[in-house]
Amino acid sequence: MLRGWREQRRISQLELALRAGSSARHISFIETGRSRPSEEMVLRLAEHLDVPVRERNALLLAAGYAPHYAQTPLDDPSMSALREGMERLLRAYDPYPALVVDATYTVVAANRGMGMLLDGVAPHLLAPPVNAMRLTLHPEGLAPRIRNLPEWRGHLLEQMERQIALLRSDTLRELYEEVAAHLVPPAHSRPADAQQPGDAAPRPGDAAAHPTFPFALPLRIEHAGTVLSFVSTIATFNTPMDVTVSELAIETFLPADPETAKYLQSFMP
Repeated sequence: MLRGWREQRRISQLELALRAGSSARHISFIETGRSRPSEEMVLRLAEHLDVPVRERNALLLAAGYAPHYAQTPLDDPSMSALREGMERLLRAYDPYPALVVDATYTVVAANRGMGMLLDGVAPHLLAPPVNAMRLTLHPEGLAPRIRNLPEWRGHLLEQMERQIALLRSDTLRELYEEVAAHLVPPAHSRPADAQQPGDAAPRPGDAAAHPTFPFALPLRIEHAGTVLSFVSTIATFNTPMDVTVSELAIETFLPADPETAKYLQSFMP
């Protein structure tokens, strides 16, 4: 397991040993089972290899130690302060969309701005547990209204590939295979900002009205006949000591142009 994480991070035994204050020989002995590392050494190596919290527990178990990090359900009373904090953050971000997801992209919480974008989504995709990737890429979800679907789909699939490599999750792999199987409709196959004969003139927020965003890939999505443009950001908790908390991510959608900001503020005062 240790060798797998070290090779994935492309770090030699000598480099890892220098970082952890050990020797290449000792690292080699740990990887081959000739030496049993202390609990402190397991945690130190996991820290230097940037191993996810859940997998750090797995390394400890493999070395014969009890898990170091708790995994507390989000609805546990001890997590009430965390839940309230996330809900306050989401409410404060209104009218701009924001949501919280776990490691498998299950939606934990969302604000009113996010709910506004879900108009017209098939009811079965909104039945709990709601999955953000399935909701976005399913033909009955947001996909038909995303003006730059090929680009945004590619971005999401790359994000999932990185998550799969990090977490090594079978559930995540199955989700990836499911959503990747949804092909891009022909109407979405051309570049998002390509104007074709017979197309309506671009309106504020349309891709043709804003052909380039040099700072980030925008999400261009239609709502009630208006194309809105967003740039997304993702935040995680710093130095989490719980598996559940370590796998939470807060995604917010910042208006990429003044027209989108004005639309949202007028639609949801």
